[in-house]
Amino acid sequence: MRIDKLQTRRLLLALVLAFVPGCILRHTTTDQPQVATAKTSNVEWIAGTASVVITPDGPIWMGGYAQRFQPSQAVSQDLYAKVLAVQDEDGERLVLVTIDLLGITEAMRSEVERQAKQQYGLEPSDLLMNASHTHSGPEVRIESLRIEKQEIKWIERAEQYVQETSRKIVSAIGEALDRLVPARLSFTHVRCGFAKNRRSMRHTGRRDKLNPDGPVDQDVPVLRVDSIENGPLRAIVFGYACHNNVLSGYDLNGDYAGWTQSILQAARPEMLALFMAGCGGDQNPYPLGTADLAKQHGQSLANSVDAALMAQGKPLRGPLRTAIETVRLPFAKGPTRAQLGEAAKSKIILDRRYAQRLLRQLDENSGFIQEYDYPVQVARFGNDLTLIGLAGEPVVDYSLRLKRELAGSAVWVAGYCNALPTYIPSLRVLREGGYEAGGHRRYTNFAAPFDESIEERIVGKVHELYQRLGGN
Repeated sequence: MRIDKLQTRRLLLALVLAFVPGCILRHTTTDQPQVATAKTSNVEWIAGTASVVITPDGPIWMGGYAQRFQPSQAVSQDLYAKVLAVQDEDGERLVLVTIDLLGITEAMRSEVERQAKQQYGLEPSDLLMNASHTHSGPEVRIESLRIEKQEIKWIERAEQYVQETSRKIVSAIGEALDRLVPARLSFTHVRCGFAKNRRSMRHTGRRDKLNPDGPVDQDVPVLRVDSIENGPLRAIVFGYACHNNVLSGYDLNGDYAGWTQSILQAARPEMLALFMAGCGGDQNPYPLGTADLAKQHGQSLANSVDAALMAQGKPLRGPLRTAIETVRLPFAKGPTRAQLGEAAKSKIILDRRYAQRLLRQLDENSGFIQEYDYPVQVARFGNDLTLIGLAGEPVVDYSLRLKRELAGSAVWVAGYCNALPTYIPSLRVLREGGYEAGGHRRYTNFAAPFDESIEERIVGKVHELYQRLGGN
């Protein structure tokens, strides 16, 4: 345990807070490592940031597209993990971790959570991890590499990368907590227009093309962190509900979200920009396909964030309250052994391998996976802002519905948080069918689509946590 560093951190923070009138330290008697916290009527928030490069050193297999047939060939933009830590006057904390990866795996979340608890006394509910969902980053889903029958050297390379990246994230969390200083938080939102619904309803049954009439959420929420003494803008967190998949080649990069962050930071060198992916499971950037288009969309989103920074944001007050729990999502009835036997003879290699995996499940486990424990996270900044973190790839219906139903304060719904099991369809999407409704499952070990209760279960858990944290 990093006792010396924790003591140093306490000391440094105490020195900072000593210069804030009315500031006292809150001591605890627990055995867990503690970071000093502030209690003052003059300073409502303290905040700290950190950033670390997570670009792999050398070639690595990439995530996002099954049709890739070789590892990464170059780096056109560095990848980052970024941290914003905020703490209210009662010592309650929220640590946001954004990372330029396809997703946060359960193993990665578990390891970061364990170390953050051990080293910094951070509770699981106080840690929210979000992936940008770039399709031009390393593959961190080890099971996916095994499913694809990847060479062992690339599986081992991915395992090593995940371990290294997890350590870097934990270290960055410590740095952000080291740098807590008095701050002001405010929230506003604007719009950006390149995201479009990709589920077109055609007679062929395909639902993966542009649907200009489909639902979208083109809101751009922006959390602003300013120094308390009228210093430079310290950090912004912004979101957008759209797949981060303009590019599909062999260059490692952060795609449009990476460019947006880079553009914003280049204009404000002392500021850290963090991107949180929204409910973009059925949303694509249009047009797409080239590096110039990735930069163009990145600039478009940066322009929207710039506009938000020109507006007078709503000040955020405490108290800060956080919660995270899982809700069980059952699956529908799976195929029969006879059906799998026929599918195992398919000429399509993905279908054949999928059927073979499910047959092994039947033989080894006497049945299919019946349910998935789905994490839901909620953080409330007083009565001013509710931040909701949903796992997997939720479709846009979740964001639209939750913002409608929790309309008493500003609501920010992020997807791609804390785990990446598969797509998370709404009831509407589930009944329509298609890739997001369950077609993606052939890339997983799930035998069937989710049960039709999925939307009500997830939304119900959000409402439960929201009310527990003081929402009406």
